[in-house]
Amino acid sequence: MTGRAPSIRDVARTAGVSTATVSRTLSNPDIVSQTTRDAVFAAIRETGYRVNLAARNLRRQETGAITVLVPNLANPFFSRILSGIARVMWDAGYNVLITDTTPMALDDHRFPEYFRLNQTDGLIVLDGMLRRDLLLNRGAPETRPPMVFACEWIDGLDRPSVTIDNRAASAGAVRHLLDLGHTRIGHLGGPGGNVLSTTRLAGARGTLEAAGLTLRADWIYPGDFTLRAGAEAAARWLASADRPSAVFCTSDEMAMGFIGELHRRDVHVPREVSVVGFDDLEIAAHFVPPLTTIHQPRAAIGAAAARMLLERMKLPPRERELRPIPRIILPVELVIRHSTAPPPASGMPPRSGI
Repeated sequence: MTGRAPSIRDVARTAGVSTATVSRTLSNPDIVSQTTRDAVFAAIRETGYRVNLAARNLRRQETGAITVLVPNLANPFFSRILSGIARVMWDAGYNVLITDTTPMALDDHRFPEYFRLNQTDGLIVLDGMLRRDLLLNRGAPETRPPMVFACEWIDGLDRPSVTIDNRAASAGAVRHLLDLGHTRIGHLGGPGGNVLSTTRLAGARGTLEAAGLTLRADWIYPGDFTLRAGAEAAARWLASADRPSAVFCTSDEMAMGFIGELHRRDVHVPREVSVVGFDDLEIAAHFVPPLTTIHQPRAAIGAAAARMLLERMKLPPRERELRPIPRIILPVELVIRHSTAPPPASGMPPRSGI
């Protein structure tokens, strides 16, 4: 191959497959076997072959990229999801453009730019707080790219989605605390109006009611998925004369903020209060104490959303409108570590650290 650029024929010869198989692997990797994919991509690396994406996209009238709308890029929760999306899209020959939707709340007149086929070939939406009217009023089917929700969703907006069962996950977290003997259980929630906040709160409340207990209003601490919100909730917990012996937090970040503030005030977790998180961030296993939490398969969520979007992108616009709306709900698991234990013997957390 000296003196000329490697061709698709060189890749096929090296991989021991036909040029048609190489083309199928590059354009639609999900329809070939894993063994074939591995052989083709290994041959591409060995030969140094480069796909002319610009020419390919021009022929297909595509941009060669999809867009992911993320509510807060500073939140480490999204890293594994984005990694799962990028891996699948890279194998399919697409670039991934990531946009933080936080500024859109202040400047949403630019929002429709993300909903034109000449701007992106598809959308993965991770933000359930976006305005419904901006997502609904996207023009004729022929002019708008397909869209898939991942993790979050918007009630009343019937679109393809990849999620977990948030209500069942919250129920599992609360049942763990009940099994340890806790009856005084509080809840640190997420942003008001967010579907994750409302669904996880419903799961926690329903599980307590099934056990003959009540989720007291003064034991529901407001939050926004941040460390700061966790610390503020810890201050409220400490300031109360009548407080829960365990707190189920809607995110790991808030759980860590909660524990960190208590540690700063010499309150021991879990001896004086048990804490459960949600997400199983990478740091959760290394935190002090290691955090009991709900494990979300974040990379799998991203990969499944990307594959779902690729399937939708293959369909003609009108056919997409007629097909059943696909939905995937992935399983979660409770990971028990050292931030939970049976309640204090008195049943009431001591007033240390005040």
